[in-house]
Amino acid sequence: MQNIEFQTIFITLKLAFYTVIVLFFIGIPISLWLTYSKSKLKYIIQSIIALPLVLPPTVLGFYLLILFNPEGFIGLNFYSYTGERLVFSFIGLVIASVIYSLPFVIQPLHAAFENIDFKDIEAASNLGASKIGVLINIIIPQSLRGFLVSGVLGFAHTIGEFGIVLMVGGNISGETRVLSIAIFEKVETLEYFDAHILSGGLVLFSFITLLLLYISNKNYKLKIFLK
Repeated sequence: MQNIEFQTIFITLKLAFYTVIVLFFIGIPISLWLTYSKSKLKYIIQSIIALPLVLPPTVLGFYLLILFNPEGFIGLNFYSYTGERLVFSFIGLVIASVIYSLPFVIQPLHAAFENIDFKDIEAASNLGASKIGVLINIIIPQSLRGFLVSGVLGFAHTIGEFGIVLMVGGNISGETRVLSIAIFEKVETLEYFDAHILSGGLVLFSFITLLLLYISNKNYKLKIFLK
């Protein structure tokens, strides 16, 4: 394979890493709000968050392309403050990936938070623990499995993106060219050997990721049982 494809692999991994980090920063407070809020608006928020699960990536990519365009609302303001374009840039790719992978991080976190015994949280609050203290000492330790699942799914899903990264990021070598686009291009140009190498690598990566996830999940349940 050409050296450019190793650069493509690096960009893909970097995109997935940055996406997961951002998703945790915004996903944790959103998941906590969805879990403990009694507002009826949370059902609307949940529906919006889950849209990427049912919408074709090209639909979401089309509207993000319009918004990120220098003449679009978000793209125009971003360009005014930074002098940089969002569309066909790595930053735009990260933002698009965060939106597209949002449900894959929030839903496992939300499910993990729901399984926490609320009496533990109430007891800690009654003893004077701050909200940050409750989060660090009770919620996070009891939700480690949810964090693990969220991180793995968010990372793996970002690596497998195609439609939305193609529309928002394009295919710029060294900046927005990711593995899924590279595979598509290899198939189009009948470079099947390179396509096999890249595709086989993704299949192996996905299998090992899921295998480790299931093994860790089994160990997690075993530790709980032994307690």
